Amino acid sequence: MGNSFGSLFKISSWGESHGGGIGVVIDGCPPRLPLNEDDVQPFLDRRRPGQSKITTPRDENDRVEIISGLFEGMTLGTPLAMLVRNKDARPQAYDEMKSKFRPSHADYTYQKKYGHRNHEGGGRSSARETIARVAAGAIAQKILGMEQVSISTYVERIHDIQAPNLKDIPSLNEIEASPTRCPDPETASLMEARVLEAKKNGDSVGGSVVCRVNGLPVGWGSPVFDRLEADLAKAMLSLPATKGFEIGSGFQGTFLKGSEHNDLFENMGGEIRTTTNLSGGVQGGISNGEELYFRVAFKPTATVLKHQQTVDDEGKNTELIGRGRHDPCVLPRAVPIVEAMTALVLIDHRMRHHAQCESFPFQG
Repeated sequence: MGNSFGSLFKISSWGESHGGGIGVVIDGCPPRLPLNEDDVQPFLDRRRPGQSKITTPRDENDRVEIISGLFEGMTLGTPLAMLVRNKDARPQAYDEMKSKFRPSHADYTYQKKYGHRNHEGGGRSSARETIARVAAGAIAQKILGMEQVSISTYVERIHDIQAPNLKDIPSLNEIEASPTRCPDPETASLMEARVLEAKKNGDSVGGSVVCRVNGLPVGWGSPVFDRLEADLAKAMLSLPATKGFEIGSGFQGTFLKGSEHNDLFENMGGEIRTTTNLSGGVQGGISNGEELYFRVAFKPTATVLKHQQTVDDEGKNTELIGRGRHDPCVLPRAVPIVEAMTALVLIDHRMRHHAQCESFPFQG
């Protein structure tokens, strides 16, 4: 009921923000993959709270435990389960939200849909749920890395501050050099100041993340309903606070004529390539061997430390001020989450392509 993702590499996520912990079960992880917690922990460290003065101060180490599907340092091919326990929960900060609906949160819709909700930190609707995605995505990235598929994700925009387009793919060290995870130092400094300004004023800001994937072979994607970009769009828009997705030229491409937008083919040393890449690495829903790139837009964090008008669960007008510990900007911590969801889409399509197109000896 909405808590599983994927087809052949399938994950099921569970847990609440201030409950016992967050976990994920992966069904379909290949057997005999060398694996331990150290393969997963660095990815969770990039997602965890309390990393810098521009993120939430919630103090969680987010140590992962692999509790099934592993034996003698290798995967068994059976369901792989991972758990991260909550340590620094403060549910009392959300007492007022038990009866009052926070503006632009999931409080009202969860209450109307289910008739019962966990109001502590948003419960299941909290971004803390993304721990499960990052843990599973770490394993997907390990497998993809064995096939020389690389994923680079970074912050491109915060509020009205835009980084220049980067021709070269930034290294992980360049991305991690700033708490904003923008690889352009000058822009990163301006972004950090803008986030701190919003935080000081009890407000928040949004922005966009860029994801670039290289090393993809031609052929991944399953038209017509499971086109590669369609599954990427679903993956990204399933993340908390997302408001937009565009691939390749995106909305800007609509301002061009067809003759300007077409990616022309050429033979480059015996390999068919395109002279431009406005398609973003996908044509007809299938990867074409060029760089896959897309953008994801995130709204400003809904919790602000200002008085706002709302209603309570009896429909009475009231007001509410945000409490608890929240990111004044979700963008920096969204980077490893976007990366993880990208990896989950790609590994699933890699397995599906192999199952349909590479597993049989006959050729037409």
